[in-house]
Amino acid sequence: MKRPPVFKPGAFKPGVFRKRHPRRVHPRLKGLSINHLLPNVLTVLALCAGLTAIRFAIDGQWRPAVVSVVTAAILDALDGRIARLLNGQSKFGAELDSLSDVVSFGVAPAIMMYLWALGSAGSFGWIAALAYAVCMALRLARFNSRLGAPDLPPWAFNYFTGVPAPAGAGLVLLPMVAGFEVDPALVSHPVLVVPWTLAMALLLVSTLPTFSGKGMRVPTDYVVPALVGVGLLAAFLVAQPWWTLILLGIAYVALIPVSLRQFRKLQRAAADIQAPAEGEAPAAEAPVDEEKKGGVA
Repeated sequence: MKRPPVFKPGAFKPGVFRKRHPRRVHPRLKGLSINHLLPNVLTVLALCAGLTAIRFAIDGQWRPAVVSVVTAAILDALDGRIARLLNGQSKFGAELDSLSDVVSFGVAPAIMMYLWALGSAGSFGWIAALAYAVCMALRLARFNSRLGAPDLPPWAFNYFTGVPAPAGAGLVLLPMVAGFEVDPALVSHPVLVVPWTLAMALLLVSTLPTFSGKGMRVPTDYVVPALVGVGLLAAFLVAQPWWTLILLGIAYVALIPVSLRQFRKLQRAAADIQAPAEGEAPAAEAPVDEEKKGGVA
């Protein structure tokens, strides 16, 4: 016969034999983290800045309109970098960024230039404005189509294909900015503005390699001088914003032939290293477009 268990004094604890109910586990709330949301917020702000530029242009306030486009360019440069730093890239962010760029750097500058000077050229002015906006959309569509393209050699990632969208907007507005410091009649004549707008439209969809700057490395000995240069640039932007933007635009145009020469030099060096088979011509590598996107452009 089995003996009953013996309970020692003090061994019994109240609630030991009480039936325990399973703990209720609340389902975790689903949603996007701030890391994924912040780049999209910056992209929406850039879109708002581009739309605000159109509003200022309709009212004839050209300086605030240009400042709005510059603000959109700064936000556009930040959203892609922040997305990479916070690991917040997404397909949604990339598409949103491209749509924002079409408005901020394509439609807004085209409307601004048409209301400022192209409208006096009649149909030719409208054709130039349409050509610029369409070429901007085509450039961004080309960028999106290359998102899944195979990787190119490392040396090709330091170049854009054609002029990037923010730089194209700044260049097409260069005559307007120059009109803030000189007689507007000298830089707003249709004979000058119409060919200039068409030329900027062609640069957007061209295959010219232009410096990216994202892969640029600053040597340790030049870190302090580089920071001093950034400070001086900021000081000039505050003291003489329009002349500074004019000189930056001229310097960028002057660097295009330099970037083309450097790209071809690297291309030839890469072809020599690969040593193609006898009788076969080395395949030309196309520059990759590294605009930043929220998923740059």
